[in-house]
Amino acid sequence: MQKPAVILLSGGLDSATTAAIARREGFALYALSVDYGQRHRFELEAAGRVARAMSVKRHVTLSIDLGRFGGSALTDAIDVPKDRAVEKLEQEIPVTYVPARNTVLLSLALAYAEVIPAADIFIGVNAIDYSGYPDCRPVFIEAFNRLAALGTKAGVVGRLQFQIHTPLIKMTKAEIIRRGIELGVDYALTHSCYDPDPAGRSCGRCDACLLRLAGFAKAGLKDPLEYQMD
Repeated sequence: MQKPAVILLSGGLDSATTAAIARREGFALYALSVDYGQRHRFELEAAGRVARAMSVKRHVTLSIDLGRFGGSALTDAIDVPKDRAVEKLEQEIPVTYVPARNTVLLSLALAYAEVIPAADIFIGVNAIDYSGYPDCRPVFIEAFNRLAALGTKAGVVGRLQFQIHTPLIKMTKAEIIRRGIELGVDYALTHSCYDPDPAGRSCGRCDACLLRLAGFAKAGLKDPLEYQMD
Protein backbone atom coordinates (compact mmCIF):
# COMPACT_ATOMS: atom_id res chain seq x y z
CA MET A 1 0.00 0.00 0.00
CA GLN A 2 1.33 3.45 -0.95
CA LYS A 3 2.13 5.92 1.81
CA PRO A 4 0.20 9.18 1.41
CA ALA A 5 1.99 12.50 1.02
CA VAL A 6 0.77 16.07 0.72
CA ILE A 7 2.25 17.96 -2.25
CA LEU A 8 2.14 21.74 -2.36
CA LEU A 9 1.26 22.20 -6.02
CA SER A 10 1.46 25.74 -7.37
CA GLY A 11 1.38 24.78 -11.04
CA GLY A 12 4.94 25.94 -11.59
CA LEU A 13 7.94 24.04 -12.88
CA ASP A 14 9.39 23.27 -9.45
CA SER A 15 6.21 21.98 -7.85
CA ALA A 16 5.46 19.75 -10.85
CA THR A 17 8.95 18.24 -10.64
CA THR A 18 8.57 17.77 -6.89
CA ALA A 19 5.28 15.94 -7.41
CA ALA A 20 6.93 13.66 -9.98
CA ILE A 21 9.75 12.87 -7.55
CA ALA A 22 7.29 12.03 -4.78
CA ARG A 23 5.36 9.79 -7.15
CA ARG A 24 8.56 8.03 -8.22
CA GLU A 25 9.41 7.46 -4.55
CA GLY A 26 6.16 5.54 -4.21
CA PHE A 27 3.94 8.04 -2.45
CA ALA A 28 0.22 8.44 -3.10
CA LEU A 29 -0.18 12.12 -3.92
CA TYR A 30 -2.61 14.46 -2.18
CA ALA A 31 -2.18 17.84 -3.82
CA LEU A 32 -2.82 21.21 -2.20
CA SER A 33 -3.00 24.44 -4.21
CA VAL A 34 -3.70 27.82 -2.65
CA ASP A 35 -5.45 30.79 -4.19
CA TYR A 36 -3.78 33.40 -1.99
CA GLY A 37 -4.91 36.45 -3.98
CA GLN A 38 -2.18 36.30 -6.62
CA ARG A 39 -2.52 38.68 -9.55
CA HIS A 40 -3.58 36.01 -12.07
CA ARG A 41 -5.10 32.51 -12.17
CA PHE A 42 -3.00 30.87 -14.87
CA GLU A 43 -0.73 29.14 -12.35
CA LEU A 44 -3.75 27.67 -10.51
CA GLU A 45 -5.13 26.42 -13.81
CA ALA A 46 -1.73 24.83 -14.46
CA ALA A 47 -1.88 23.17 -11.04
CA GLY A 48 -5.11 21.47 -12.09
CA ARG A 49 -3.52 20.21 -15.30
CA VAL A 50 -0.47 18.90 -13.47
CA ALA A 51 -2.62 17.21 -10.81
CA ARG A 52 -4.60 15.37 -13.48
CA ALA A 53 -1.43 14.34 -15.32
CA MET A 54 0.07 13.04 -12.05
CA SER A 55 -3.11 11.09 -11.19
CA VAL A 56 -3.26 12.57 -7.69
CA LYS A 57 -5.64 10.93 -5.24
CA ARG A 58 -7.20 14.24 -4.28
CA HIS A 59 -6.55 17.83 -5.27
CA VAL A 60 -7.71 20.53 -2.84
CA THR A 61 -7.61 24.23 -3.73
CA LEU A 62 -8.02 26.61 -0.80
CA SER A 63 -8.69 30.34 -0.93
CA ILE A 64 -6.98 32.66 1.53
CA ASP A 65 -6.65 36.25 0.37
CA LEU A 66 -3.19 37.50 1.32
CA GLY A 67 -3.92 40.36 -1.05
CA ARG A 68 -5.92 41.90 1.78
CA PHE A 69 -2.55 42.58 3.42
CA GLY A 70 -0.78 43.59 0.19
CA GLY A 71 2.94 44.22 0.40
CA SER A 72 3.94 42.17 -2.65
CA ALA A 73 4.00 42.68 -6.40
CA LEU A 74 2.19 39.34 -6.69
CA THR A 75 -0.79 40.44 -4.57
CA ASP A 76 -0.81 44.23 -4.74
CA ALA A 77 -0.69 47.11 -7.25
CA ILE A 78 3.10 47.05 -7.37
CA ASP A 79 4.98 46.67 -10.65
CA VAL A 80 6.62 43.30 -11.22
CA PRO A 81 10.39 43.79 -11.75
CA LYS A 82 11.53 43.04 -15.26
CA ASP A 83 14.85 42.40 -17.03
CA ARG A 84 16.97 41.91 -13.92
CA ALA A 85 20.29 40.14 -14.48
CA VAL A 86 19.95 36.49 -13.47
CA GLU A 87 23.21 36.56 -11.50
CA LYS A 88 21.86 39.41 -9.34
CA LEU A 89 18.57 37.80 -8.36
CA GLU A 90 19.90 36.37 -5.09
CA GLN A 91 21.41 39.64 -3.88
CA GLU A 92 18.21 41.16 -2.50
CA ILE A 93 14.73 40.14 -1.49
CA PRO A 94 12.55 41.40 -4.37
CA VAL A 95 9.08 42.96 -4.21
CA THR A 96 7.63 39.70 -5.55
CA TYR A 97 8.26 38.21 -2.09
CA VAL A 98 4.84 37.50 -0.52
CA PRO A 99 5.08 38.05 3.25
CA ALA A 100 5.27 34.72 5.11
CA ARG A 101 3.84 32.84 2.11
CA ASN A 102 5.66 29.54 2.60
CA THR A 103 4.91 29.64 6.33
CA VAL A 104 1.21 29.98 5.47
CA LEU A 105 1.32 27.32 2.74
CA LEU A 106 3.19 24.79 4.87
CA SER A 107 0.81 25.40 7.77
CA LEU A 108 -2.15 24.59 5.52
CA ALA A 109 -0.35 21.53 4.16
CA LEU A 110 0.38 20.42 7.72
CA ALA A 111 -3.30 20.67 8.65
CA TYR A 112 -4.24 18.68 5.54
CA ALA A 113 -1.58 16.05 6.31
CA GLU A 114 -2.71 15.62 9.90
CA VAL A 115 -6.25 14.83 8.75
CA ILE A 116 -5.37 12.37 5.94
CA PRO A 117 -3.23 11.23 7.94
CA ALA A 118 0.13 11.68 6.19
CA ALA A 119 3.53 12.18 7.77
CA ASP A 120 5.17 13.45 4.59
CA ILE A 121 4.85 16.90 3.01
CA PHE A 122 6.63 17.89 -0.22
CA ILE A 123 7.42 21.46 -1.23
CA GLY A 124 9.44 22.58 -4.26
CA VAL A 125 11.59 25.24 -2.62
CA ASN A 126 15.04 25.85 -4.03
CA ALA A 127 18.03 27.64 -2.50
CA ILE A 128 20.34 27.63 -5.53
CA ASP A 129 18.59 29.21 -8.53
CA TYR A 130 15.93 31.26 -6.74
CA SER A 131 14.81 34.85 -6.29
CA GLY A 132 16.25 35.54 -2.86
CA TYR A 133 13.22 34.49 -0.80
CA PRO A 134 14.07 33.80 2.88
CA ASP A 135 11.42 31.07 3.15
CA CYS A 136 13.19 28.92 0.53
CA ARG A 137 16.27 28.29 2.68
CA PRO A 138 17.18 25.03 4.48
CA VAL A 139 17.23 26.80 7.88
CA PHE A 140 13.57 27.75 7.43
CA ILE A 141 12.56 24.19 6.49
CA GLU A 142 14.44 22.78 9.48
CA ALA A 143 12.61 25.19 11.77
CA PHE A 144 9.24 24.24 10.29
CA ASN A 145 9.99 20.56 10.82
CA ARG A 146 10.40 21.33 14.53
CA LEU A 147 7.20 23.36 14.53
CA ALA A 148 5.28 20.47 12.94
CA ALA A 149 6.34 18.15 15.73
CA LEU A 150 5.48 20.64 18.48
CA GLY A 151 2.33 22.26 17.16
CA THR A 152 0.13 19.34 16.15
CA LYS A 153 -1.81 16.74 18.10
CA ALA A 154 -0.43 13.99 15.86
CA GLY A 155 3.12 15.18 16.50
CA VAL A 156 2.76 15.61 20.27
CA VAL A 157 1.17 12.20 20.89
CA GLY A 158 3.64 10.54 18.53
CA ARG A 159 1.04 9.35 16.02
CA LEU A 160 2.91 11.00 13.13
CA GLN A 161 6.53 12.02 12.72
CA PHE A 162 6.19 14.78 10.17
CA GLN A 163 8.88 15.34 7.57
CA ILE A 164 9.03 18.26 5.16
CA HIS A 165 10.64 16.99 1.95
CA THR A 166 12.54 19.49 -0.21
CA PRO A 167 14.05 17.37 -3.01
CA LEU A 168 14.98 20.41 -5.13
CA ILE A 169 16.55 22.59 -2.48
CA LYS A 170 20.18 22.02 -3.55
CA MET A 171 19.57 21.63 -7.29
CA THR A 172 20.14 24.18 -10.01
CA LYS A 173 17.21 25.01 -12.28
CA ALA A 174 18.87 23.09 -15.11
CA GLU A 175 19.25 20.03 -12.86
CA ILE A 176 15.61 20.30 -11.84
CA ILE A 177 14.49 20.40 -15.46
CA ARG A 178 16.66 17.44 -16.44
CA ARG A 179 15.30 15.43 -13.51
CA GLY A 180 11.76 16.32 -14.47
CA ILE A 181 12.31 15.23 -18.06
CA GLU A 182 13.69 11.91 -16.79
CA LEU A 183 10.50 11.46 -14.77
CA GLY A 184 8.22 12.32 -17.69
CA VAL A 185 7.09 15.77 -16.54
CA ASP A 186 5.31 17.67 -19.31
CA TYR A 187 6.48 21.22 -18.70
CA ALA A 188 3.98 22.49 -21.27
CA LEU A 189 1.35 21.96 -18.55
CA THR A 190 3.09 24.31 -16.11
CA HIS A 191 3.14 28.07 -15.67
CA SER A 192 5.82 30.19 -13.99
CA CYS A 193 5.37 33.81 -15.11
CA TYR A 194 4.55 36.51 -12.57
CA ASP A 195 3.05 38.86 -15.16
CA PRO A 196 1.51 37.04 -18.15
CA ASP A 197 -0.65 38.72 -20.76
CA PRO A 198 -4.46 38.23 -20.79
CA ALA A 199 -4.03 35.13 -22.94
CA GLY A 200 -1.67 33.57 -20.41
CA ARG A 201 1.50 33.96 -22.45
CA SER A 202 4.58 34.35 -20.25
CA CYS A 203 6.30 37.74 -20.31
CA GLY A 204 9.85 36.32 -20.55
CA ARG A 205 11.19 39.23 -18.51
CA CYS A 206 10.19 38.75 -14.86
CA ASP A 207 12.45 36.93 -12.40
CA ALA A 208 10.49 33.68 -12.68
CA CYS A 209 10.67 33.69 -16.49
CA LEU A 210 14.35 34.59 -16.54
CA LEU A 211 15.26 31.76 -14.13
CA ARG A 212 13.11 29.31 -16.07
CA LEU A 213 14.51 30.28 -19.46
CA ALA A 214 18.08 30.19 -18.16
CA GLY A 215 17.44 26.74 -16.70
CA PHE A 216 16.17 25.35 -19.99
CA ALA A 217 19.09 26.92 -21.86
CA LYS A 218 21.64 25.41 -19.47
CA ALA A 219 19.89 22.06 -19.74
CA GLY A 220 20.19 22.28 -23.54
CA LEU A 221 16.42 22.14 -23.96
CA LYS A 222 13.69 24.38 -25.35
CA ASP A 223 10.99 25.64 -23.01
CA PRO A 224 7.65 24.42 -24.44
CA LEU A 225 5.75 27.47 -23.16
CA GLU A 226 4.72 30.35 -25.41
CA TYR A 227 6.33 33.69 -24.60
CA GLN A 228 5.18 37.15 -25.58
CA MET A 229 8.42 37.82 -27.44
CA ASP A 230 8.11 34.63 -29.52
